[in-house]
Amino acid sequence: MFAGALQGPSVDWFAISPLLVLLGGALLLLVGAALTPPWPKRWYALFTAKCAIGAGVLSVLLWRQTTREGPSTLVGGALVLDKPALWIAITICIAVFLCALVTDDYLRREGIDGPELYALFLLAALGGLVMAAANDLIVLFLGLEILSIALYVMAASHRKRIESQESGIKYFVLGGFSSAFFLYGIALIYGGAGSTNYNRIVAVLRPITESDRTNDALVLAGIALLLVGLAFKVAAVPFHFWTPDVYQGAPTPVTAFLASAGKAAAFGAMLRVLLEVLPNWSDDYRPAVWMIALVTLVGGSVMAVVQTNVKRMLAFSSVSHAGFILVGVEAAAHQPGAPMGGDGVSSVLMYLLIYSVIVIGTFAVVTVVGRTGDAATDLAGFRGLARQRPALALAMTVLLLAQAGVPLTGGFIAKFGVIRAAVDVHSYAIAVAAMLSAVIAAFLYLRIMVSMWITDEQAGDAAREPIRVPALLWIAIAISVMFTLAVGLFPGWLINITP
Repeated sequence: MFAGALQGPSVDWFAISPLLVLLGGALLLLVGAALTPPWPKRWYALFTAKCAIGAGVLSVLLWRQTTREGPSTLVGGALVLDKPALWIAITICIAVFLCALVTDDYLRREGIDGPELYALFLLAALGGLVMAAANDLIVLFLGLEILSIALYVMAASHRKRIESQESGIKYFVLGGFSSAFFLYGIALIYGGAGSTNYNRIVAVLRPITESDRTNDALVLAGIALLLVGLAFKVAAVPFHFWTPDVYQGAPTPVTAFLASAGKAAAFGAMLRVLLEVLPNWSDDYRPAVWMIALVTLVGGSVMAVVQTNVKRMLAFSSVSHAGFILVGVEAAAHQPGAPMGGDGVSSVLMYLLIYSVIVIGTFAVVTVVGRTGDAATDLAGFRGLARQRPALALAMTVLLLAQAGVPLTGGFIAKFGVIRAAVDVHSYAIAVAAMLSAVIAAFLYLRIMVSMWITDEQAGDAAREPIRVPALLWIAIAISVMFTLAVGLFPGWLINITP
């Protein structure tokens, strides 16, 4: 009788279809691979890519529906269906698609070909989509943990390399601390508002005035702890200390996924929490975001130029890019009356998509040059690449120039967008700091290009393992290069569709 009296929320199955495709794909990979003989080579990767395409296409269809009907809530208000959430979903699906293509040859080269890593890609993407669409802090935490646990396992998935296992342990331990901070922040927000639902939190906290902030200290403490947890996930200084070790030790395709899908999900959650849940406290948290953005920009750029391992260079470069995205977040916080709207949000969403494609292409080249065991990811491994593989070196050059923000590339459009958003809200100091940090970071990318094009080969280089570029990897690199050039040369089409 009790079970019969229970009434669950109505479920719009089409609205959550991208989540179902990712979950179903992951389960089918694990169960199907366990009950059938080993699949032919590339089938795991192609199946994962098709799941990503399916989820992405469904997200596009939902985008068109949202354009006609407007935003809505799903599953009893637990999730929200709007354009920013769908944009993050599309970004993550593109990242899964490209990472699946990059992973195929890597796993077979390392002798660990199997469905597990691909299933984890899909499950991590599922968690990322839940984070971006969450309308409840508990649901956001569940999405965060789905994403995080999958990433911990993926970082340690190369059992033949001690560096991979070490990176997984470091990421797990430090990630556990950040999750604890985040959960404690949720508890304090709940104590101040009496609910974890975004809409109810806003309804309870909005009437609070400057002269009557009974629970102000409780809410502010919760905001601080939420910021710590999210800053860890986006690799913002001073919560970035896990980034270089994890990026270097993890399998390179996993590093690409971390830098793209992981960052997109975390920033999507950060935008929604700060702008939709806590708009009345924007004057309190905006200075903290401003300072974190500043030290992230400077710290990431400065630390990147002193590295000698390319994966560590790109790790600190990822930190610097997080600083640029935080510039857009800070600009968006100046407009708390327009949640998930305005130039700040648009610049962040566009940056996430452009950077995700660029960084995956960059790590795709690192995957090839790193050779078996990721043993040649230092600058010496790139020495003479232009003479051995000129097309590969040219693609890497385009992607590095895009990360540096050189005009006529997608990276320039992304950086220009966040800096313009900061200038529009009169955050001139952080805009100047962003431009200066871009100049500093350019030296990092020049070091890699000099190693590829100018540095002469040395004795013993001829004995190195030859570089192989299989078909799927070429496709991923070509897509990344063409996308960044298309956005750089003709940015209007992307700017017009960005929410």
